[in-house]
Amino acid sequence: MAFFFEAVCTIRSLFSSDDFNYNTDGYEGDGTEDGKSQDGSETLPYIDESPTMSPQLCAPQGPDGEAVSPTPPEGLPPGGDIEKGLEMKKLVLSGFLASEEIYINQLEALLLPMRPLKATATTSQPVLTIQQIETIFYKIQDIFEIHKEFYDALLPSIQQWDEKVTVGHLFQKLASQLGVYKAFVDNYKVALETAEKCSQANIQFQKISENLKVKGPKDSKECTTSISMEALLYKPIDRVTRSTLVLHDLLKHTPKDHPDFPLLQDALRISQNFLSSINEEIDPRRTAVTTPKGEARQLVKDGFLVEVSESSRKLRHVFLFTDLLLCAKMKKTAVGRHQQYECKWYIPLADLTFQTLDDSDSCPSIQVLPEHEIEEMKIKISVLKSEIQKEKKAPKGQSRVERLRKKMNEQESWLLLHSPTIPFRIHNKHGKSYLFLLSSDYERSEWRESIQKLQKKDLQACVLSSVELQVLTSSCFKLRTVHNIPVTSNKDDEETPGLYGFLHVIVHSAKGFKESANLYCTLEVDSYGYFVSKAKTRVFRDTTEPQWNEEFEIELEGSQYLRILCYEKCYDKSMLNKDDNEIVDKIMGKGQVQLDPQTVQSKNWHMDVIEMNGIKVEFSMKFTSRDLSLKRTPSKKQSGVFGVKINVVTKRERSKVPYIVRQCIEEVEKRGIDEVGIYRISGVATDIQALKLAFDTNTKDILVMLSDMDINAIAGTLKLYFRELPEPLLTDRLYPAFMEGIALSDPAAKENCMMHLLRSLPDPNLMTFLTLLEHLKRVADKEPVNKMSLHNLATVFGPTLLRPSESENTKGQHITSASDIWSHDVMAQVQVLLYYLQHPPISFAELKRNTLYFSTDV
Repeated sequence: MAFFFEAVCTIRSLFSSDDFNYNTDGYEGDGTEDGKSQDGSETLPYIDESPTMSPQLCAPQGPDGEAVSPTPPEGLPPGGDIEKGLEMKKLVLSGFLASEEIYINQLEALLLPMRPLKATATTSQPVLTIQQIETIFYKIQDIFEIHKEFYDALLPSIQQWDEKVTVGHLFQKLASQLGVYKAFVDNYKVALETAEKCSQANIQFQKISENLKVKGPKDSKECTTSISMEALLYKPIDRVTRSTLVLHDLLKHTPKDHPDFPLLQDALRISQNFLSSINEEIDPRRTAVTTPKGEARQLVKDGFLVEVSESSRKLRHVFLFTDLLLCAKMKKTAVGRHQQYECKWYIPLADLTFQTLDDSDSCPSIQVLPEHEIEEMKIKISVLKSEIQKEKKAPKGQSRVERLRKKMNEQESWLLLHSPTIPFRIHNKHGKSYLFLLSSDYERSEWRESIQKLQKKDLQACVLSSVELQVLTSSCFKLRTVHNIPVTSNKDDEETPGLYGFLHVIVHSAKGFKESANLYCTLEVDSYGYFVSKAKTRVFRDTTEPQWNEEFEIELEGSQYLRILCYEKCYDKSMLNKDDNEIVDKIMGKGQVQLDPQTVQSKNWHMDVIEMNGIKVEFSMKFTSRDLSLKRTPSKKQSGVFGVKINVVTKRERSKVPYIVRQCIEEVEKRGIDEVGIYRISGVATDIQALKLAFDTNTKDILVMLSDMDINAIAGTLKLYFRELPEPLLTDRLYPAFMEGIALSDPAAKENCMMHLLRSLPDPNLMTFLTLLEHLKRVADKEPVNKMSLHNLATVFGPTLLRPSESENTKGQHITSASDIWSHDVMAQVQVLLYYLQHPPISFAELKRNTLYFSTDV
């Protein structure tokens, strides 16, 4: 009884308090109460990695008044002004420690009523039930203990500050415990809703939750301040962004050779990836419009999608509100006039269903452009990028830069419109059906999940009057969160250009599945404003803990993010959709990480974990820049076949074509010629390396290995063989002549020259090239099945067969910058191979016999 009386007294002591507009935290922005928009409507928090984008956050300022940079800082160079840097570092840490003390006091204030509430929960007069208490205060105790331990460890380091003090390990440990925050964020919305319901149902709890006492800092004149429970529950969400900003500042003022630098860098990477994953999952509702009934219609999600309308593709801006989906297009306005949207159609969510092909008798046909046209446009865009960079350096190049930018914008917009192929069909139960095309299953899943989440609520069908529709459409301009079409030409010059080269990813394992299933993962990276699927693991059958340990080599074209999607494989043929592009396998989870150049561009593997719907996928990655990955490096061991001149190999084998080429071609034609994307889809890198070792050491079991190996790994081994030749198959000596020959306009002159160049090749090179040529033609014959046209195959093999080796004289000539991935040279290399692929069959004997009209030495 004594304990119960004490608990009730404690609760009563929390009832009375004055209202107070809390703004103590040194990193706070405006005085708007957390979790509320300016019109008073409730919003969900949106965590933002960049300091200037958060709706409740002004860019924090350093002592010199300069805003903290949102991009990862470089760190002080070794031997720089270290003393000044360390003094700045101490100032940053001192400020953060002070805000950490405030944060701990806020968490303590939140925990204060928890114990007496628990005590009353077991009595005959409970204020809240145990379940309600555990929901509202979920993970707060754990977060408090994490930060109390961090504060207690950091305080003595600042009090005894000198150049030897290290704090990186403390921040790294703090970042490693972000899983607790993930659990808190997942529960945040439920906690708020539960607290609100309990306040409405119980006057005692309402008084407690409206006036919680927060102790002021030790040196503050204010003893305590009052703050609402809702505002306090927002603090942990806001804190991760603040911690990330501090890590930016600390790295900025830490020498690169200081032991703290790699630890702080690692902590920043973990924090950024965490923020990125949270932003994917949290509902980014920041603003709302009011309906005529006085209800808040909030914007949940918006973005640019390609709609198939009247058998043609149209770029639309789609807005998902809490009760309807609105499809709009930007109206053409006079120069200087305010931009406006025009509503094309809307569907109340109460009437919206997801249509499959089986539901409809007449769905619009999806016209898909040949892949080589898409690739050719990428080449043109990259050439333009390269020209823009050159013109910027020219004294009077600015006027031409604008013209080139305009042209690039047109070409990138064309690419954005024509590249998506994954259908996303929606249907109005009382009206029409609509078809969007997306580039990524990840994106389709996001839209579908967002709509289904809203449909779980008790939605009423709504009909908008023309005036209401006009008001809502006009508000879209103000409410939108995606402002520009995602093309490079819309980005600032200062923005990171992304990574160009090859990303090596090992997908290790996954945990967290509740039931056994057939599981696999796909990998996506962004490229030219949209995401592309690049690799897929094998299906791990009937398990809750798949162990793939498969490595992939993914080509990056200005990429900034890696996405991983985890699927459950469907083997039930009755579930198959008639639409080839429709994926019927169930998405179990999805997540993405930012490809931070500072992290991935080291020689070491970086291990990471993506958390998705309670599932954890473990993976490692490392990056090789394009200029390094394209070097032809001769093998030191001449006994193998990789990196060894082709004439050495054929002479040793007493063959006309290397054994590796013949065997790989034979195996692909036996069981891979019908494989979708053969030669384009990445094989597992570990399998390719195993085959490479087998061929290099002339293992007796090669044929057995080939018959057991995944066909994409065999195709990858053949490509790797040609890529690693010390000089290209079509030789360094003849390379300039091939470039000139393909540029000839007169068909007869071109034929004469191109055939003469083939005759000029050494016999082993020519025989191997003709063997490969006929094989690729046979692959292209199956294009309706394998989707590999002559153009596609020329794009894959052209640079591999022609790219010159790097001599001392030509260093840096062929690749002027990492982002210049598709130069004029590469375009020509593709065209050379395409010319021979489109040519009637070429016989070695006839070629050697036929001297044509001239036989001048090249």
